[in-house]
Amino acid sequence: MPVTPTFFQFEADFVESLRCIPMQVRYKLDTCGVKLKLHHWHQLEDEERQGLVEMPCATIEQIADYRRHLRQWVRDRTGETPKDLALDPDPPWLGERVPGTVREKGRSLDVSISDRQWAALTPLQRFALIKLSRPSHENRNFYPALQEFGLV
Repeated sequence: MPVTPTFFQFEADFVESLRCIPMQVRYKLDTCGVKLKLHHWHQLEDEERQGLVEMPCATIEQIADYRRHLRQWVRDRTGETPKDLALDPDPPWLGERVPGTVREKGRSLDVSISDRQWAALTPLQRFALIKLSRPSHENRNFYPALQEFGLV
């Protein structure tokens, strides 16, 4: 059974076309342990990208099914096998404390995020803030995400 997609407002400029990988798919990639490159994403059929948005990826069976479909679709479209991504047994988006990268990025914008505020976010919101706070990532959406999540 497909899940209702959750898109963030800060992703609005590409959600309709799915030209970039939405956070909810990135979350599922980290959950199933597959490193999907943007050129892989672009080679997938529209229905396959939408399928990756809608397919559930929470139970052990769903995670295995998601991983199998994703790897097969990428192989079918590119001839490449996406690399495995190490699974974090204790992912920071499930933790109760604000990760250092998020705290530092917030401080750089004069925003303080408390552990209580962090705990009130959904795991997907926490995941998004972690991804958007990484120095290697284009993080122009960090502040809009803070606004959207009610942290500023």
